[in-house]
Formats: sequence, C-alpha cells, structure tokens
Amino acid sequence: MKKFLLSIVSLIFPFLTFAQETTEKGLDQRIDEAFQPISDFFSNVIFFEIAGTPFVLLLLVGSAAFFTIYFGFPNIRFFGKAINVVRGKYDEIDHATVDRAYGDVTPGGDAIETIRDESKEGEVSHFQALATAVSGTVGNGNIAGVALAIALGGPGATFWMIICGLLGMSTKFVECTLGVQYRDVDAEGTVYGGPMYYISKGLKDRGFATLGKIAAVFFAIFCIGGSFGGGNAAQSNQATVVLKELMGWESTSAGAIIGLVMAILVGIIIIGGIKRIAAVTEKVVPFMAVLYVVACLYIIFSNFSFVDDAFSLIFTEAFNPRAIGVGGVIGVLLVGFQRAAFSNEAGAGSASIAHSAVKTKYSASEGLVALLEPFIDTVVICTMTALVIIIFNSGGIFDYGGIAGMIEQADGTFNAVVDGVTYLDVKGKVLIDGELREGAGITASAFAEYIPYSGVFLTVAVVLFAVSTMISWSYYGLQSWKFLFGRGKTADLVYKLLFLLFIIIGAAASMNSIWAFSDAMIFAMVFPNMIGLYFLFPVVKKQLRRYLDAIKEAKA
Repeated sequence: MKKFLLSIVSLIFPFLTFAQETTEKGLDQRIDEAFQPISDFFSNVIFFEIAGTPFVLLLLVGSAAFFTIYFGFPNIRFFGKAINVVRGKYDEIDHATVDRAYGDVTPGGDAIETIRDESKEGEVSHFQALATAVSGTVGNGNIAGVALAIALGGPGATFWMIICGLLGMSTKFVECTLGVQYRDVDAEGTVYGGPMYYISKGLKDRGFATLGKIAAVFFAIFCIGGSFGGGNAAQSNQATVVLKELMGWESTSAGAIIGLVMAILVGIIIIGGIKRIAAVTEKVVPFMAVLYVVACLYIIFSNFSFVDDAFSLIFTEAFNPRAIGVGGVIGVLLVGFQRAAFSNEAGAGSASIAHSAVKTKYSASEGLVALLEPFIDTVVICTMTALVIIIFNSGGIFDYGGIAGMIEQADGTFNAVVDGVTYLDVKGKVLIDGELREGAGITASAFAEYIPYSGVFLTVAVVLFAVSTMISWSYYGLQSWKFLFGRGKTADLVYKLLFLLFIIIGAAASMNSIWAFSDAMIFAMVFPNMIGLYFLFPVVKKQLRRYLDAIKEAKA
C-alpha cells in the first residue's frame, strides 16, 4: 500500500526526483515506474478468476447472450430499423401527440401528461448522439487493440472479437434505452444521464433504493477511472507511439512533451460541453472512419486472393490455435473477448451517457440506434484491421502469440533471446525486421508494406482516433463526476485538469501498464452496470413495444 500511495504522489508531481532515482532516468521512465504499481493493483482486483477465467468476462458475455435471446435477437431483427432511425425516417413520431397508453413516466419521474413534449428535451440529434458514442468506442482499440489481440492470441482472436461484437449489440440496445428513459433534464434543458441515473432511479422504483445508490456511486467512480484510462491514457499512449516512430524521436521526455501538446488541444475542445463535442465528432468521426476503412479496403482488395485464406485462418485458429503461448482455445477466446469488449464497451454502460442527450420522447428509439455501435466498431472496423495484419503476416514475418523462446522473469515480464540478441519485456509485442513492435506499431508496419507514405496517414488516423475518443470520454467522466460532486463550475474544472493530466501520463508510460489499467477501469464498470440491466430489462421490453407501436400507427 505504501508503494501504491507513493506512486500516486509521484504521478501528481512527476518532476520531483526521489532519492532512490538516478539522474539517467528520463521523465517518461519515471512516470512509467510511478504508474506501474497503480496499474497492477487495479488489474489484480478487477480480473479475479473463477476456474481460470476472469469472472468479469463470464458476466459480460453471458449477459450479452441472455439479452440477445430474451429480446429475440434484436441485433438482427432491428438492424434495418436502426439505420432508418439514424437517417431520420421516423423523426415525425417524436413530434406527434404524447402517448398515454402505457402509463409511462418521464425520465425525470413526473407523469408524462404533466410536462412539456419530451421530443423537445435533449441536446443532440440521433446522428450526433451516435457519432459522439461511436467516437468514444471507435478509437485506438480498433488499431492498437486488434494488433494486440492478434499478437497475443493469433488470427483466431478475431473470430471471438466478432462474436463478442454481435452479442454486444443487444447489451448496448438495453443500456442505451435505459439511459434515455431515466435521464435528468434541468431547467435549462441540459441533460444528465447514464447508468448512474438508471441504476439509482430504476432500483428505487423497485424498492431497492439503497442498493441503487451504492451501485450508482460505484459506477460513477469506475466511469471516472475509465475516462482516465481506456478513454484517455490508452489513446494518448498509442498516438505517442506512432508520433515518436514517425518523427524518430528518441528523447527520454518525448512522450511527456507529446502528451502535453495533446492535453492542450483536447482541453480547448472539452470546455465547450456536449454540444461542442457533438459538433466536432459528427464531422471528425465519419471522416476518419471512412478514411481508415478505405485504406483497409485498398490493402484487402489488393491482396484479394489471400482473403479467403485469411478468413480460414481466423476460423480454424479460433478452435485450433497454434500461436505461441496462447494457452489453447480458452486462451484465444479470452483474448478476443477482452479486446472486443474494451473496443466497443458494450456492457460497460459508458455509451448510454452520450445517447441520453438525444432529442426524443421514445427511449427505445435511441436503444436501436445504439446497437449499431458494436457492429461498426467491432464487426466492421476491427475485422478489417485484423485482415490487414493477417495478410501482412502471410509470409510469416512475425510469430503469433509472442516471440519464440520467450521466458517469464521473476517480476512477471517476459524476455526473449533471438540470434544472440536479448529483447526485454516482449509480452504483447512481435519482432519485425529485428525490431520490437506493439499495438499501433504492428498495424503501421502492415500499412507501410502496401501503402507508400502510410506512416503519415496512419499517424494522422491514430491521432484523430485518439483525440475524438478522449473528448467523448471526457464527457462520460464529467457526467459521473457531476453525479458524485455536484454540477458546479469548480468541480468541473478539477475533473478536467485531472483528465488532462492523464493524457500526459498515458503518453509517457509504457503500453503494458497503461492498457492493464485501462482494461481494469473499463471492465470495473461492468459490475454495477449489470445490476441495473438485470433489474430493469423488463422496462426496456415495454419501451420497445411502445416505440414499435408508434411506428405502426404512423404508417397506418
């Protein structure tokens, strides 16, 4: 515990030099060493195992399968309808006479007849809410996270990522419907929503007020941690990797300097709140997503003859993995599920915070919109990234699952000796042309093989993914911060300063420590969120029926 507390102090004051530190250590290394014990602590607590499997993954995937079956495969049945909602086909329903047939209450808890038309509540459109939420999920988890999954689990990890993404569509539908249903709208029209509200309000309605309050507080705490970790530090970490590689910057303080620049850029954007964030993301997200997808498609179609072989590898290696150190089918399955869940965040509840700000009086309408996210994020973009990397490695450029001959050390790290050269801390990394590559660096190597000057292109893509994810997650974390500490300007400023500090920490620290902490914080949100989902999924079924009936009446 003493080491843990000392690490926190040294992170807050990274320029302090402790007596035991040598003058040769750069600022990046000192920040990384201070952060490592914090990362290890949270990772060990959250990923406790049952029968050799992290319980949180069992909870996440089992719940996604339950919601998929209970709602009759909404990820398939309502896919087309979800697209129609986003493109505005059913917008007129939101301006129709308020429906009293279901005896509903508004998100604020008042009888629906007693307040103004709910369609006027909210701050953003369906498309803006989707763009904001997608910008929070489509990030470097799609570039670096997929590369990490393949480096650890081989091509088979891709198959389990796709399965997790398809199941996650149902979970995202449930949590985002609840996000709108139980949101708060203040006198000025500002929306406050997310799991902390539907957990506390929904459980209170069912006679479990105390449990609801406790679970909501824990969710808010974990969401703040998630905003600092997966939604922030992990993003700046990978942006820094590609920026340093592009510029050939070997300074021991390069990460901290890059992080400081990114912190200033993000700070300018997040001051504007959800409307500013939505205005930025609805332009940046489609642009960067299309740009990245086009580049992936170019590589895929340029090597079209190998695509069937790549898919064959994905399927066969999912059930018969040959990757080094993957630990069999269960090992590759866990790698795939973990990276997919980190990427699309279905079950974590974070996206419902953005979706709760939508202008609608039918909560299920936004739930349908939300189910598109895991499909876009995992089934489409993650799969494309995986295909690019697998095609790139068709000639055996690197070993799947780790470097041959790697040996675990006493401190838990892995070293490897190749051709007389010792490589340190190689877990999650691959050896390409004699150099260690990790995360976005693996994807960058694949792009460089097929696209001239792709280093600049991928660097821009990674930075755009990182910045868009960070600004969206700053909103998620701030909403949770407000839930805990009130809605004052001083409280907001404290959160934003801490958020910006973690951009610098993420840029300076190593990938292993940052991603372990990020995984822990994202997955910690699953526990309290699932309490809310299991108590309230009947509400979702009722609201879905209400919305579908409204569509039928509009067509009649």
